[in-house]
Amino acid sequence: MTVDQALDSDFLTLADPYRRELLAHCYRMMGSIHDAEDQVQETFIRAWRGFDGFRGQSSFRTWLYRIATNTCLTALEGRAKRPLPTGLGAPSSDPSDELIERNEIAWLEPIADSSLGDVNDPAVMVVQRDSVRLALIAALQHLSPRQRAVLVLRDVLQWKAAEVAEALDTTTTAVNSVLQRARAQISNIAPTEDTLIEPSSGEARTLLREYVRSFESYDVDAIVALFTRDAVWEMPPFEGWYRGPEAIGQLIGDKCPADGPGAMRLLPTSANGQPAFGLYMRQEDGIHHAFQLHVLDVTESGISHVTCFFDLSLFPRFGLPAEL
Repeated sequence: MTVDQALDSDFLTLADPYRRELLAHCYRMMGSIHDAEDQVQETFIRAWRGFDGFRGQSSFRTWLYRIATNTCLTALEGRAKRPLPTGLGAPSSDPSDELIERNEIAWLEPIADSSLGDVNDPAVMVVQRDSVRLALIAALQHLSPRQRAVLVLRDVLQWKAAEVAEALDTTTTAVNSVLQRARAQISNIAPTEDTLIEPSSGEARTLLREYVRSFESYDVDAIVALFTRDAVWEMPPFEGWYRGPEAIGQLIGDKCPADGPGAMRLLPTSANGQPAFGLYMRQEDGIHHAFQLHVLDVTESGISHVTCFFDLSLFPRFGLPAEL
């Protein structure tokens, strides 16, 4: 029996409409789609158990968010942050150096836009996109769990300080103090995203088509030409990260296992409100197998950041096949 089957149908009728937005909330807190799903289930269980005690002093939605936030805070006790390679504190790597894999680190994970809501509804996606950008989720990981909760509740959900204080069993003064420190810290970490362009714009579509063409033809020079001057490439679970088109080109030319044109194929998807691709590599059996998930920052000047995730368990979450 699943958790949903065990819960009361009346409760689920009220709670289910909020499942996806609660998933986004838990994802912002946890930095992992796997952990976020676990916390949403735990939130539903706790809410169902306390449903008889819900007095309607706040909206049902607000009540669920309170439970979800505290559920995440409990789950985060004693856990290390989920970084990307750029968040480990080391300088950019030399592309000629050996790749070092760090599987003991619990890395940040992307989230499929299809998990967040109706990807065909522009109003839904504009709100979600700004609050789940990969750079923002990575920056949130540098905050303490309590700072993270206050910042998300105040600046993303637009709760009043008194509402946050009640949810976290603290004072308004304490909330304002934590928020001030969190905002100051996040402003020093999170890069500006003012130059990001809409994935649906003609300029972005042209860049993305060329990205696919360049990789599928394994044209390293063409790949290099797509990146901005200070572009970053990172690929957890490898700890290194690389800055600048030349370094990225050298890395792809020297370390990529592609054996020539046609070795790679890309399928489009979207993650964290950003364009993304499932990359498939041709293996000895002649079949293209799932290899990497690319999440891109596309700007007016070109592609400024690519994060390549080697976690193949992400592919089915994005509706991507295991092989082509």
